[in-house]
Amino acid sequence: MLSIGDLSKTSGVKVPTIRYYEKIGLIEPADRSEGNQRRYETDDLKRLTFIKHARDLGFPLEDVRSLLALKEDISSPCQKADKILSHHLADVRDRIERLRRLESELERMSHCQGECVAECSVIESLADHSHCLYEH
Repeated sequence: MLSIGDLSKTSGVKVPTIRYYEKIGLIEPADRSEGNQRRYETDDLKRLTFIKHARDLGFPLEDVRSLLALKEDISSPCQKADKILSHHLADVRDRIERLRRLESELERMSHCQGECVAECSVIESLADHSHCLYEH
């Protein structure tokens, strides 16, 4: 049996996050000791580790919930998990593309040749969106 502190140290998930995951139903509420301390089993640690890894990879909580449900139903078709992953991958690629455009825009703006703020191309670009090459 693990205390919430031990679970936190072992999993790398902060105590408030563990409590939050309990509150929203991602992990089952822990059994309580006679002193009313939360007590966790090895299966709780495995589930929490799964959640943490999925979150570290950027999966939204609802996708984590869906993946956990699939994990529990071992006869479930694998395509459902693949579809969740594919959708997430598309979102990541979209964010990367937006960040590349943002990087390009900021790089372009960063070459100010002005002597003072009145001549500053950074300030001018921020004040007038038409100076930008991309939508952001």
